[in-house]
Amino acid sequence: ILSSYHSLWAALTDQESFSSAESWRLTERVQRLNALGFDIGEMSIQAAPDGTRVSIQPKVVDAGHHQRRLIRLTGLDVEENQARRLLNDLDEFRARVSRLGVDEEMVAHEWLTRVFEPVVKAIPYDLRAKLEPAEVFHQVLEHRWYMSQERGSSVPLAEALTSYVNDVLRHRRDEATIMGPPTETLALSVIPEDAPIEPDAEADAVDWRDLV
Repeated sequence: ILSSYHSLWAALTDQESFSSAESWRLTERVQRLNALGFDIGEMSIQAAPDGTRVSIQPKVVDAGHHQRRLIRLTGLDVEENQARRLLNDLDEFRARVSRLGVDEEMVAHEWLTRVFEPVVKAIPYDLRAKLEPAEVFHQVLEHRWYMSQERGSSVPLAEALTSYVNDVLRHRRDEATIMGPPTETLALSVIPEDAPIEPDAEADAVDWRDLV
């Protein structure tokens, strides 16, 4: 129990320093906190002689918090895990471009127009039916993180997007194909219980095997 407590306390309070080329480690830290059930309440990035110092102040949030916050800031109505990942990127963007003192809604609008929408619009037209926009962006961010982790340095978003489109998205089946066409509502006539049932000569002549 004591060891678990110290591990949790370290995850919540430790500061990390890394070079500007290793900003992917910020995403890694945030993901560890999310796995523990915490959201990011405050985040600041400060330049230091030995690199970049990251200070994160976590907070506990209730179920559905990320969905509500994202739709309030951007109008995007997505699943909770998608909302969490998009908000993490929004918070990182806010710290990265030094908008920590600016109104949150203004920063969200800037992130939406400078980051989210350009990525969505860059998806080739013939591939847009494969995934809905928020999921595409979510997966691009995950793909970028894995590339950065493997390389040991931050991968530009444009490079990650190109790699994701060519190596992942092109090989997926369309969401519309997987889900199938929407179910239509059929209008059925109501037959009174006391109505006589008469044999249908035409129906008797139809072989059921022709209907399969």
